[in-house]
Amino acid sequence: MPDLKKELVAISSIHKFEAGTVILRQGAYIKVIPLLISGLAKVFKEEPINGNEVLLYYIQPGESCVMSVTTLIRNQESQVKAVIEEDSEVVVIPADKALVIAKKYPKWNEFIYDLFNLKFEELLDVIEILTFSNKDKRLLEYLKKEAKLKGRNVLNTTHQHIAHDLGSSREVISRLLKKLEQEGHIFLKQGEIELIDLT
Repeated sequence: MPDLKKELVAISSIHKFEAGTVILRQGAYIKVIPLLISGLAKVFKEEPINGNEVLLYYIQPGESCVMSVTTLIRNQESQVKAVIEEDSEVVVIPADKALVIAKKYPKWNEFIYDLFNLKFEELLDVIEILTFSNKDKRLLEYLKKEAKLKGRNVLNTTHQHIAHDLGSSREVISRLLKKLEQEGHIFLKQGEIELIDLT
């Protein structure tokens, strides 16, 4: 839809964010809607008491944070936190303008509904892994997803970073990684994890 594209260009701006930048804070009101052009972002749920976080889903190029959109519509505080995982370019749409776009262009709403369904399926996968899978499988599925999204079988990461994403401790993750290595799923090096088989 050229009219929708033209209006989005007119009301939005493009920003570059470095890895580690928090673009949405849990408990804050939505001021902008992010739309990723390049890079990768992660959406977390943070426990209010102890501050532990668990990874809910990823935001890839061409996607937005669907939770921020639904929260904006309801004028509620954000229930999630979004963090840039890899250096990214992001289209930033002011919240009030996004509401106007939603009322004016049904195609925009179709995009949001499709995105909501996609992320809902990702959430169901997370729930299944958290609830029904053992920790080994959960960790291996996480590593495969990271490798797939980043387009490489060698991940530059730390045991602490993985523990943060999965809401675990570094000690537990280190033990599980060593077990996965012994089983032939991965190869561990300093600051790197190589996946032997991505299937």
